[in-house]
Amino acid sequence: MSNPDQIQRILFEQIDVRGVVAGLDASYQEVLARHDYPPVLQRLLGEMLAAVSLLSITLKFEGRLLLQAQGEGNVSLLMAECNHHQHLRAIARYESEVDESLAFNELLEKGRIALTIEPEQGQRYQGVVPLEEDTLAGCLQAYFEQSEQLGTSIQLTADGTRAAGLMLQVLPAEETGDEDWSRVSMLASTLSDDELLNLDNEALLFRLFHEETCRLYEPQPLVFQCDCSRERSAEALKFMTEDELLAILEEQDGLIDVGCQFCNQQYHFDETDIRALFSEPGYLDQEGRMH
Repeated sequence: MSNPDQIQRILFEQIDVRGVVAGLDASYQEVLARHDYPPVLQRLLGEMLAAVSLLSITLKFEGRLLLQAQGEGNVSLLMAECNHHQHLRAIARYESEVDESLAFNELLEKGRIALTIEPEQGQRYQGVVPLEEDTLAGCLQAYFEQSEQLGTSIQLTADGTRAAGLMLQVLPAEETGDEDWSRVSMLASTLSDDELLNLDNEALLFRLFHEETCRLYEPQPLVFQCDCSRERSAEALKFMTEDELLAILEEQDGLIDVGCQFCNQQYHFDETDIRALFSEPGYLDQEGRMH
């Protein structure tokens, strides 16, 4: 992959279709390095990261986009996030052994996919569809066709080291001819996983659309970055009372640890920190920082 950790829009100059291609390398490996996931979940998280990268490029506001697949089987959750800075993170939750032979919708029994948009200002939006297709790409295509009524073609792949994705979509409110859309979506469907992972974006564009008039926009970087912080962890503790937290301190040798499920960062709070949480106006934590 010669376009790792980048996302690029594709401009079709003569038809009303938009496109975007994404490749992940170090950003994907950063996610996997923090948890010991089974191989099938490593691959699915790579696809989730590629998917949320592709979808986030349509954001027209400051905020973040969350893609969640939830089920009732051994795998209960796959989640990936991307914000308007193209900062990524992801996590999976599962119990016991995971059957490597199961399809996506079989791993997450009675599952559903939720796409959530959380702007920093404005209302939160969420769309949910049943998890009925056997691939993540198929489920997302069904989501856009059912919920947004937009023709959508999505290819996703990951091998535990690299991940990549390609998305084409009819422009909203445009009347792209059925023949144009059928042609470009059919061409996209011929792309193999090996080509998606190994061709650079220029070569990929030529391989698929050399008879179309199209070009790539300037790339944007994709990076792993978790937005957890000591301050957010402290705010989470305040859902309990001071007395409850002091009682926990007594049971845990004078220290409460709050860990981030995404990046495994640990934040430590002692009695001084807990009492300061409930004092006014601000306080200095045990590392000398003001909150």
